[in-house]
Amino acid sequence: MNAEQQRAILTIALLAAFADGKKDEREREAIRRLTASLGEEPGAPDLASLYQDVLLERVDANQAAAPLTEPAHRQLAYEMAVCVCDADGVASDAERRFLSGLARQLGLDAAVTAPLDRQAEAVAVLTEAAAPAQRPAAAAATPAPVTAPARAADADIDRSILNHAILCGALELLPQSWASMAIIPLQIKMVYGIGKSHGHELDQGHIRELLATLGVGLTSQYLEQFGRKLLGGLLGKVAGGLGRGLGKAATGVAFSFATTYALGQVAKRYYAGGRQMSTTLLQDTFKNLLGPAQAMQAQYLPQIRERAGNLDMKQVVAMVRGA
Repeated sequence: MNAEQQRAILTIALLAAFADGKKDEREREAIRRLTASLGEEPGAPDLASLYQDVLLERVDANQAAAPLTEPAHRQLAYEMAVCVCDADGVASDAERRFLSGLARQLGLDAAVTAPLDRQAEAVAVLTEAAAPAQRPAAAAATPAPVTAPARAADADIDRSILNHAILCGALELLPQSWASMAIIPLQIKMVYGIGKSHGHELDQGHIRELLATLGVGLTSQYLEQFGRKLLGGLLGKVAGGLGRGLGKAATGVAFSFATTYALGQVAKRYYAGGRQMSTTLLQDTFKNLLGPAQAMQAQYLPQIRERAGNLDMKQVVAMVRGA
């Protein structure tokens, strides 16, 4: 896959990110930051320019699809767009219209698109199952104070964070395309558990806001994963998904492990302190934790590989649903 084709697929993914018409500035900022970081990759397309073209409506899906002449590239572009549209829940009517038009522009029939739609919708439902849609009314009105003995020990929370980080890193080593999509539900589940251990009854909305504040919003996470795969030359169909070797997946493993670990540690400090950290402090703390977390990943790589070798979708679903 050449740079023009990479740019085309990432353009389509960005168009999908804005297909619902929402104007969330935090999500836009997260996407802007990730395009800047991906632009630092050797030989990468000018992603900052790409982002501006999409944001200012200087390009549409039909124009973006033109360089994608091979069926595998067109199918990959559609798959990424579907995943982005379902990042924040089951696709809306506006997103479905976008995907329907995109399928026509890419020349894909229902035999190709329907399985991808079903798979992404299943993971979107799984994301919704990771935490309650709304807090109980009593908890929302007056959070009950939690005494120290009632809280989970820091060691238990740290162990849970590390286990989630290892699991999310392991998902990057699996060939199935659903694997990377399952990372976000697991991160939501982790944050929900940390908050609950400190006496906070969280809901989906609060957790999504926290992730967006830290620059790891749902849509931007999917785009980060897709961008790294594309720029790493990871196109290839194996077992019905994106094929990748251990060496090629190294960047994705490090990113998912570090992001999950840093997110968990920030959540632990935030909820232990009664949710008093400012937005700036939350962002700075997360940023300062990412570097050490990436260094830790090398230490735990054997465990990550072992976890990947014993992992299947049923286990992941059970973990997210708390079974």
